[in-house]
Amino acid sequence: MDSNASLRTGFVGLGTMGLGMARNLSSKGFSLALTNRTMEKAVRLASDLAAGAAPVVALPSPAAVAGVSDVVVSCVSDGPDVEEIHLGRDGTIEGARPGTVVVDCSTIDPVVARAVAARLAEKGVAFLDAPVSGGQKGANEGTLSFFVGGDAAALEKARPVLEAMGKRITHLGPSGAGQLGKATNQVIVAGTLAAVSEGMAFARAAGLPLPAIHAALTGGAANSWALEVLGRKMLDRDFAPAFAIKHQQKDLAIVLKTARANGVPLPAAALVHQLLSALEAKGRGEEGTQALLTLYEELSR
Repeated sequence: MDSNASLRTGFVGLGTMGLGMARNLSSKGFSLALTNRTMEKAVRLASDLAAGAAPVVALPSPAAVAGVSDVVVSCVSDGPDVEEIHLGRDGTIEGARPGTVVVDCSTIDPVVARAVAARLAEKGVAFLDAPVSGGQKGANEGTLSFFVGGDAAALEKARPVLEAMGKRITHLGPSGAGQLGKATNQVIVAGTLAAVSEGMAFARAAGLPLPAIHAALTGGAANSWALEVLGRKMLDRDFAPAFAIKHQQKDLAIVLKTARANGVPLPAAALVHQLLSALEAKGRGEEGTQALLTLYEELSR
């Protein structure tokens, strides 16, 4: 606990994922400096965590956070947001000292990750692209999986911070490699999402008892995280967003762009992107990705 407290940590971006991640850092004894685009959220979280063993303070900008931190973690929506908080006015680049490690957990284009890393390196600041898998549940429970790109020595400095938020940390190579790892993850996630949606729509149309077939499938070779978690939500007609369609679409756009740049065809991922686009066109982009089931059901009628 004491060793964690000595590693001063900043956190930028307290959204769906960041909130749980920051709470886990505090519970593991890290002193925290927080900031968020909506400062009220940072102030509220600092107040909530004030009774913890290590100090927590809300500061007005990423630059201010970086100025008092050894490791700065960020988790925001997209590439332009990452560029703004790290390279823009009052960004971390203005406050970070040489030797600071920035760990960005956003899912962004690997090209952007490499560009941000290069700019920060000019100031002697290391940048790790470390997107995560595990969703809001993993963020809240501290069980995320990190795909990490960047300098190995910087990762070792930041490792205690990542270990407080996740259960698996995999170094995949230089800057951008973490984002490529997350893109690979999203290719597989898209495919299993479609497979579970198709399977459940087929079972329903064929007249099978859905709870029974779900139980049978999860005990055999067809089992997967998507079948267990999203399949259960499909059974319950629960389309609330654990991971929203609009966020999956953002990730798949990155995947498909990167695939084109590397000359790799991804027909299944492209199809899922188009199917989810149909739900977005119906105004359903805020729903969870498991709502893809309903599109298959409509096509079956």
